[in-house]
Amino acid sequence: MKRDTRGSRGARAAPVGPTQRQLRAGELVRHALADIFREGILHDEMLASASVTVTEVRLSPDLRHATCFVESLGGANSSEVVAALNRHAKFLRGRLGREIELKFTPDLRFIHDESFEAARKMNALFNRPEVKRDLSAALEDESEPLSSATPDGDDQ
Repeated sequence: MKRDTRGSRGARAAPVGPTQRQLRAGELVRHALADIFREGILHDEMLASASVTVTEVRLSPDLRHATCFVESLGGANSSEVVAALNRHAKFLRGRLGREIELKFTPDLRFIHDESFEAARKMNALFNRPEVKRDLSAALEDESEPLSSATPDGDDQ
């Protein structure tokens, strides 16, 4: 007799986000890459003049592919820095294999981290006068004491 795997009893929901294993391995790779960048062993004039921060590493479920989000100090020449890092990805993978203890050393792909730019835009938005006015009005409404009336409208 075949089992019915379509029912709710045997079926499991697909994971929504990364697993704990992916998160732990991503942090391990991020720290190892930061140490490698700190050593300054990459002989590339674009990378020699830039200070690179690895903000996040996301690993595939099988831990064989890593997407590394990087930001150069000040955000200057970020596209050139990312291109240089992608050129040296195989060398960095080799160094990474000696630094971390994973069954497989993941393939590295570097992407510019856009979250700092998004945060800057959000701060600029919150600093606009009309937004500040609306936020202060909302805070004043929340701080007003509630009346002693019940939801029915009867006073106590």
